[in-house]
Amino acid sequence: MSRPPAWVEQIVPSILDDLPEWFTRFAPPDDPGRSSAVLMLLGPRPGSDPDDPVVEVVLTERSAELRSHASQVSFPGGQVDPGEDAPTAAIREAQEEVGLDPASVDVVGTLPPLYLTPSRNSVTPVLAWWREPHELHVASPVEVASIERVAVADLVDPANRFTVRVGDEYEGFGFGVHDLYVWGFTAHLLDMLLTAGRQTRDWDAEVVRPLPWKYLRPFVERRA
Repeated sequence: MSRPPAWVEQIVPSILDDLPEWFTRFAPPDDPGRSSAVLMLLGPRPGSDPDDPVVEVVLTERSAELRSHASQVSFPGGQVDPGEDAPTAAIREAQEEVGLDPASVDVVGTLPPLYLTPSRNSVTPVLAWWREPHELHVASPVEVASIERVAVADLVDPANRFTVRVGDEYEGFGFGVHDLYVWGFTAHLLDMLLTAGRQTRDWDAEVVRPLPWKYLRPFVERRA
């Protein structure tokens, strides 16, 4: 059992005290179509120093068969069912997708919802501390292709950071870790989380890596 480091506890208050423009620019409409929640799950690497743990974040690679955001790297999460709040939905979805034990998790805080226009989906990010880490597994192959537990130290390594640019249509943050290409909504949330926790290191935003074809294809088809 463990408590979250002080920097993890300060993430949500830091963001809410000085709300990034991203949250107002992508505020959901009155009728967003769908409401979902994602679980930004941080926890200590098993065997690391309890007083100064190696902190990891749980990421998933979505199934290639999904109709939206196929093969993209994401946080566990999914639809908010009637009667649920965002934390309950995020933890339930993580249990269904990667076998997370809900009793092993403490919710740290919830951020305002963000609207994903392509999928007409209002997504609420939920930050949680994985108090008692355990083995995870792909519990829903229809939704999840693989699971990775990535150290924060790897995410903030300047060698693993870059800019994603697709012509004049898109520019955003990118992370290359554990053979994963992290971009889009998930990369933006990760950058915000790490910045609010004061974990970021200087990196070269002029380094641009091409978007893999499996992600670039929707842009090409939209132009056709």
